[in-house]
Amino acid sequence: MAARKVQKQIYYKIGEACKLLDIQPYVLRYWETEFPELSPDKSKSGQRVYAEKEIELIRRIKELLYDEGFTIAGAKKKLEAELAAGGPGEIPEAELEELDTRAAERLQQLRQGVSEALEEAREILALLDQEPPSA
Repeated sequence: MAARKVQKQIYYKIGEACKLLDIQPYVLRYWETEFPELSPDKSKSGQRVYAEKEIELIRRIKELLYDEGFTIAGAKKKLEAELAAGGPGEIPEAELEELDTRAAERLQQLRQGVSEALEEAREILALLDQEPPSA
């Protein structure tokens, strides 16, 4: 039995693009509002249609958000820098650290909150371990 050759499409409807990229349509529509570089054409019937360049862009956005852990703001900055530099992976390491500074700040706040909660829990445990007063 001969293997079927999969042919690339020229344009993908939103459902096809989402299935190909394993994301939900509402996620893709949201990304379109957040990433100005992602602006698919519309068919005569008004449906979004994605060319191969948009599919690659969506794939990169997904990598930045899901695999590399960027926030939307950080992913926007990194994507803009990559596109300006000619494509993914073209940004010097020194610039990467500056892309998502708010995430570092939020992480520090989270660590502080966890540390305070841990200290409070230790105080409660110490109180519970004390002998009850005799009557």
